[in-house]
Amino acid sequence: MGRAERYTDRYRPSGKRQELILARKPRPLKARVTHLEMYARPAQRVPLPIGQRVALMQVKNIPISFYRYLYEQVGRAHHWSLRRSGSDEELRQILHAPSAEISVLYVDGAPAGFFELNLSDLPAVAELLYFGLMSEFQGRGLARFFLSEAIFAAWAHSPEKVIIQTNTLDSPLALRLYQKMGFSAVGWSEEEVEPWL
Repeated sequence: MGRAERYTDRYRPSGKRQELILARKPRPLKARVTHLEMYARPAQRVPLPIGQRVALMQVKNIPISFYRYLYEQVGRAHHWSLRRSGSDEELRQILHAPSAEISVLYVDGAPAGFFELNLSDLPAVAELLYFGLMSEFQGRGLARFFLSEAIFAAWAHSPEKVIIQTNTLDSPLALRLYQKMGFSAVGWSEEEVEPWL
C-alpha cells in the first residue's frame, strides 16, 4: 500500500504532467432594483394567520452568530450581500447601534424569518433594510402578516416615509406584495451582486 500523495497549491496530476487549476471567481449576477416608498401608515394591521403558533420578538443586541444564521437562511437564495463579509466586531457595531432594529418571527418555537430596520435617517426616513422568511415557512400565509408588522414597526418611529428595495433576485412575489401593502415604486437601478454559492 503506497503513501497517499497530497496535492497543494491548486495543482492536480493529469497524466504525466500537472495542470494549474485556476480559481475562477463566479461572475456577478445582474439585478434590476426597484426602489419603493410609503408615505402614510396603513389604516390597519394584517391579522395573525389562524391556526399557527406565532411570536414576533424584537431582539436587543442580537448575538452575531444568530444574526449570521438568520441572514444566511433567509438571504442565501436571493444572494443578499451587504452583511455577508466583515468581521464580527464590524457587524456588532452596525447591528447594536441605536439606529438598527431587528425583529425575529418564530413559528411553533422555531425562527422563521426576520426583518431589520435602518433608522439612521430619521426623522425623514425609516428603511426596511431586510425582510424575509426562511424557505420552510414560505407559502403558509405568513408573509402579509409579517410584512404588516415590519411596516408598523417602522411607522412607530414617526418617519416622513418608509422605504424598501427589492430586486429581480428576490422572490418573484416580493414586488407585488410590497405594492399590495401600500408601497409605490419610485425608481429603478441596476446592480451587480456576487453570487452566494
